[in-house]
Amino acid sequence: MAVGVFDLFSIGIGPSSSHTVGPMRAGAVFAGELAASGKLPDVAGLRVDLYGSLAATGHGHGTMTAVLLGLEGYHPEKILPDEVEDRLAAIAETGTLQLAGAVDGATAVPLPYGVADMVLRPLTVLPRHTNGMTFTVTDAAGEVLHTATFFSVGGGFIVREGEEDAALKELDESKKELPLPFRTAAELLGRCQSKGLSIGEIMFVNERASRSEEEIRKGLLEIWAVMEECVEVSLKREGLLPGGLKVRRRAPDWHERLLKEDKDRDPKYWQEWVNLIALAVNEENASGGRVVTAPTNGAAGIIPAVLYYALHYAPGMDKATQEDRDDVVVKFLLTAGAIGVLYKEQASISGAEVGCQGEVGSASSMAAAGLAEVMGGTPQQVENAAEIAMEHNLGLTCDPIGGLVQVPCIERNAIAAAKAINAAKMALWGDGTHRVSLDEVIVTMRETGKDMSSKYKETAMGGLAVNVVEC
Repeated sequence: MAVGVFDLFSIGIGPSSSHTVGPMRAGAVFAGELAASGKLPDVAGLRVDLYGSLAATGHGHGTMTAVLLGLEGYHPEKILPDEVEDRLAAIAETGTLQLAGAVDGATAVPLPYGVADMVLRPLTVLPRHTNGMTFTVTDAAGEVLHTATFFSVGGGFIVREGEEDAALKELDESKKELPLPFRTAAELLGRCQSKGLSIGEIMFVNERASRSEEEIRKGLLEIWAVMEECVEVSLKREGLLPGGLKVRRRAPDWHERLLKEDKDRDPKYWQEWVNLIALAVNEENASGGRVVTAPTNGAAGIIPAVLYYALHYAPGMDKATQEDRDDVVVKFLLTAGAIGVLYKEQASISGAEVGCQGEVGSASSMAAAGLAEVMGGTPQQVENAAEIAMEHNLGLTCDPIGGLVQVPCIERNAIAAAKAINAAKMALWGDGTHRVSLDEVIVTMRETGKDMSSKYKETAMGGLAVNVVEC
């Protein structure tokens, strides 16, 4: 299907969309296929091979435990944090995986299998993508019953080996069914001009091809509600983040201080509030909590932080009704989603493929566009805002210390949120004309990612990951 706003904003668990959500989804798909095939009762052996970045940084990203949950049949958008903790504790205590146990209508097959049994191949990169994984099950005689290789290509999206061309063909065919298809920013602006619609309205028309207006609005407001809930949960947590880096949670203390210093919502504190939202979301993500990929987990705090700014500091919001505020949320997310489609289809949102410019950079660009639109920007100004934000994230590396989505990831979200707000303001002070187009920046990001050394693309072999002592 054509990439839509609900693909780019999906609910999952932390800390990584490409290394946690994608592998869990792949495992769940494999378990579901096995149950549907009728071969599940004959399974006696399991093998999991993780390649490239999944193997290199999997421990810090929770890849192995996510795979275990997926193979039990759990999907990232449905499982709750408490269920995650309960199932992982049970697997660790018993040493037994309940293969396909959560698949509807299936009877679980208990297998002695855990994280230590997975085969890690960090130096082997499969041709399609660095985030590769292969699942294989055998019977008592050692004969292969079912095997499949998947690639986690960013944002929780997965692609099966051998079906890449078919997936692209299906994508092209499904786009033809859209009322106003677009692949480039130039095409998007052309649609806006010919139809007299904003970027968010173009995206809304396309979403209506598969959902009703009520379903779209309700779904987007639910996405925002999960973002808000993520912040609320994070502000109640204290202490250190898991993983061994001894990174202290800052959001609860910062929130307490802001409540004391900014009792009347003084506009001078806008950046402190934006920083707080971004930090809170990404601290929760680092804890393996429930977050919204936006468009990835590593960049999950940027869009909530900038949308928070729009709802509290944009002109006229002090007198807005709840319906007005809901309208802002819907318009913001639709516009951000439209820009996200451009990155997903022309380049990549995978840190393992193009570096953090594909995660934090694309999220900052999407957020800048969303803010510019809800603040009254023309399509040209919105496109300019998205271009400015990405232009100043080009070359951003993905080098998390210890393979954990903590340093520099958490602070990087706050910095990128501020960049997005500034980009929107700069664009709104112009008339929409500018020297560098968004399409040119997206192509540059893609080419920069290709040229970037693998050391700086989520492999833990370069940058801060090797130059900072972990303990």
